[in-house]
Amino acid sequence: MRRLPLLLALLPLACSSPQTVPAGPNVLLVTLDGLRWEEVFAGADSLLLFDERHTEGVETVAGEFWDPDPAVRRSRLLPFFWSEIAANGRLYGNRALGSDGVITNGKNFSYPGYNELLSGRADSLVDSNDKIPNANVTVLEWVNRQPGFQGEVAAFGSWDVFPYIVNEERSGVPVNAGFETGSGEGRSERERFLDEMQPQVPSPWSSVRLDAFTHHYAFETLKRARPRLLYVAYGETDDFAHDGEYAAYLRSARTTDSMIRDLWTWVQSTDGYRDNTWLVITTDHGRGSGDRWVGHGDAAWAGSEFVWLAVLGPGLSAQGEMRDADFRLEQVAATVAERLGLDFTTSGDVAGPVGL
Repeated sequence: MRRLPLLLALLPLACSSPQTVPAGPNVLLVTLDGLRWEEVFAGADSLLLFDERHTEGVETVAGEFWDPDPAVRRSRLLPFFWSEIAANGRLYGNRALGSDGVITNGKNFSYPGYNELLSGRADSLVDSNDKIPNANVTVLEWVNRQPGFQGEVAAFGSWDVFPYIVNEERSGVPVNAGFETGSGEGRSERERFLDEMQPQVPSPWSSVRLDAFTHHYAFETLKRARPRLLYVAYGETDDFAHDGEYAAYLRSARTTDSMIRDLWTWVQSTDGYRDNTWLVITTDHGRGSGDRWVGHGDAAWAGSEFVWLAVLGPGLSAQGEMRDADFRLEQVAATVAERLGLDFTTSGDVAGPVGL
């Protein structure tokens, strides 16, 4: 199993001082690529955790993630989800409680999934992961066009296809993805160090950088530029799963949970964002089950059509795990816009928001 270096612990702590205070409301949209609803709501899967084909050092990994009680297992995997969001927000997609989150595009892989969740509708013409500029207008682009929001939207992704999904050139939304370095005026010492470090830390994959770089580039932009809508797309969970590395998949999910916690802690301690920001977290697709957990797609990967959603924000009545409350991935875009006080459905034939 690959051992990812912890070099980011060496990053300098310097950051630029605040330039503006956002008027709010604000939205932090986060995705974890291909993280299954099964792990989100029940923690580590015993059939995979104790299978040495997928997990090296089973005893060590089991000590980190295993407990007979699913509630304990999921808290070990995603402590922020289950301490903060479950206590103060809502989680959709636990099929054991009659809450189904479903994909409508029928493809159940990444570009069609991201297009659906960002543009508010499935598109049959989006049928590959090729680097083709998206013909559909995403909620990021649409918000960026609204009065008072121009230049207030930014996107960061580990996968190098995101500039095409968001259609960076047409939309005007800056997208830092893949192995791109930072940009923008007044960049911090930390950002410049990230630029230096990124090419020196090999990624296991040719088209996906390590999530730590995506996270810290996004975090520095959040602190410096203070956008109203920030999208952060983490990618490691999907790639470790495709590689059949279940322990790394779990550890990546747990690390991402801690990254989201750090973003939220900063938001809740910063003027303009505190109690004025919504956190919306979801995924682009699910995965198969059993030995088919490594992939996703058509009927041969049954179960990969199911997704999940977590929402936290000011004034939201805390209900934790939702029962008998379905949603569709295509509803995420309008939900994001609604949290900003906007109606994305006026942009065309798109799905309405999730009822919150």
